[in-house]
Amino acid sequence: MGKKLNALFGRSSKAAKLSMLTNLAISRIDTFKNLHCVRCSQAESDVIQLLQLGHRERALLRVEHVIKEQTTLDAFVLMENYCYLLRERSEIVKTSRESCPDELKEAISSLIYAASRCGEFPEMQEIRGLFKSEYGQEFVTSAVELRNNSGVCPKVHF
Repeated sequence: MGKKLNALFGRSSKAAKLSMLTNLAISRIDTFKNLHCVRCSQAESDVIQLLQLGHRERALLRVEHVIKEQTTLDAFVLMENYCYLLRERSEIVKTSRESCPDELKEAISSLIYAASRCGEFPEMQEIRGLFKSEYGQEFVTSAVELRNNSGVCPKVHF
């Protein structure tokens, strides 16, 4: 039934798989965003409380934690937006077999890089594998190793 629907809507199996994987990744990212948002709020409350009690040194340590959590949240937001972009433009990926399309290079490279650093995202690993089969090992290695012109967004590799 699924293959018939894909044929009816003109999607290849890779485009359909990319769309499905990005949907799953978006929901997992949303869960992790909520978790880190709670941690960030708690750490901010701790900083305020420590400052009120006069514990400046301990408050500074907690501020570092707040900054780390906020940076992680920002990276999750970027990853989520890249997944939305790829889901909407999966047909472009399908038609560009030889090389990564320029308008999607940052999104694809950044998600490949993030997949190599986020073991708790099995969907990201599958997305990485999909792009490896589509664009080759050299493209994936370039993103993972942050080579020149890899296209990885600097905000993702913190």
